[in-house]
Amino acid sequence: MGTTANLLVYLTTVFHMDSVRAATFINVFSGTSNLAPLLGAFLCDTFLGRYNTLAAASVASFVGMVLLTLTAAIGSMHPPPCASASSACQGPTHWQLSALLASFAFLVVGAGGIRPCNLAFGADQFDPRTDSGRRGIASFFNWYYFTFTVAMMISDTLIIYLQSNVNWAIGLAVPAALMGLSCALFFMGTRLYVRVRPEGSPFTSFAQVLVAAARKRSLPAPASADDLFDPPHHSKLVTKIAYTDQFRCLDKAAAVVTPEDAVILGADGRTTAAANPWRLCTVQQVEEVKVLARIIPVWSSSIGYYVVLTQLGTYTVFQAMQTDRRMGRFEVPAGSLIVFNMLALTVWIPVYDRAVVPALQRFTGREGGISQLQRVGIGLALSVATMVMAAAVEQRRRSASGNMCWAWLVPQQVVQGISEAFSAIGLNEFCYNQFPENMRSVAGALLLLGLGVGSYASGLMVNVVHRATGWLPQDLNRGRVDLFYLVVGAMAMANLAYFLVCARWYRSKRTDGGDADDESPATNGHDSNRLIKATNDA
Repeated sequence: MGTTANLLVYLTTVFHMDSVRAATFINVFSGTSNLAPLLGAFLCDTFLGRYNTLAAASVASFVGMVLLTLTAAIGSMHPPPCASASSACQGPTHWQLSALLASFAFLVVGAGGIRPCNLAFGADQFDPRTDSGRRGIASFFNWYYFTFTVAMMISDTLIIYLQSNVNWAIGLAVPAALMGLSCALFFMGTRLYVRVRPEGSPFTSFAQVLVAAARKRSLPAPASADDLFDPPHHSKLVTKIAYTDQFRCLDKAAAVVTPEDAVILGADGRTTAAANPWRLCTVQQVEEVKVLARIIPVWSSSIGYYVVLTQLGTYTVFQAMQTDRRMGRFEVPAGSLIVFNMLALTVWIPVYDRAVVPALQRFTGREGGISQLQRVGIGLALSVATMVMAAAVEQRRRSASGNMCWAWLVPQQVVQGISEAFSAIGLNEFCYNQFPENMRSVAGALLLLGLGVGSYASGLMVNVVHRATGWLPQDLNRGRVDLFYLVVGAMAMANLAYFLVCARWYRSKRTDGGDADDESPATNGHDSNRLIKATNDA
């Protein structure tokens, strides 16, 4: 993934694309890479299973990286170097552009399979029915982000250095070789993995509930859960979910109220299935739709969070370009400041996992110390603090007339990294625990969708604010980025308030045995108040 950070430079310097065409190219590639996981998750949860999806996607990523490396290593696969700085450079031929697009296509296929499945497949290796399994899942999410962030730091420093200062062929060959090693290591563990088989399309089941409920919309809601179609649950993959009284309009899908709502009886005379699943659904199907309906409002708060994340990442680079970045004879690259964000996240995760969580467990008596929703709330509160810090630093930069040291920009990156360690990891773990087991790959894709929508919303916001106020010119000294940061901070505050409302309303998924899959702060009023106190303290 880190290879894509420098692709804009590759397209403009090696393929001689103009900046607008190259930026459009990268935006389409990035957007498609974030949308492809939705299709990948559907195919995974419906037909292929996570192991097969990861296997095919890993090979596709390796092939894509090899093709991309060849476009740099073989002279005939990219345009010739410019004759001189003043002369026009030759652009790519149709054949060269086709080879480049083919490499991107394989990388999109790889992203579509790997991104929604890797977290879910890793968590599949733990048994959530045991205490050690639940602790293992929580620790796995932390350490997954730790290794992911370390890899991104290496990409944004060493790999980019090789590409920009040594040779593009070598700079692309190194990650291609690492992807090949990744494939080899993945297939070496084939006999060790827990491989969960798919049980059919969850989207079809959701559609059946909505259609059946719509057909019976004029009928009164069932008086109690005893009036609903609830046959014996036989699935070994999906846990039986206990009935809840939220969204009672959906209960009509499981109500046997008309002659058309016929059921099929087994040899022992017991009900086994509905004759027409588009007219009569099971309580389990209805409850799975209710779970999704409860998660969507909480998930939507991630869009506002990613808007904050994107704006800070973009304008910190522009700010750094207008600061004093000299360290002796070395000048700190403006684009490398994001490393401090990643470094903070990398350092904080093991400290949190090994020191903070055990201390919180002794204080709260709760597994994990705090719930996933409390963790997300703390991260959102820290994002507000980040934007306030960024606005204050920008005001100082303006008053310093370009003589401010670049190090003033580091603290806001550090706080943002810690915020991400709370919010991003907490939201990933929350969605994994709360989604039905047959939709956990979709959960991973949904989070990427939030990132994609947040990126598009961020770009729209920049255009709207600049046209309305003129705060964001090319020369930041003539604009008011500090006021822009305060506007983003106000949005982050509103997003935090929205999240607290959703968290207070949220009701955790419970199994038929009565155990909650997530110790949600919204399970009762006492825990809701604890969430609000925790976020306010942060």
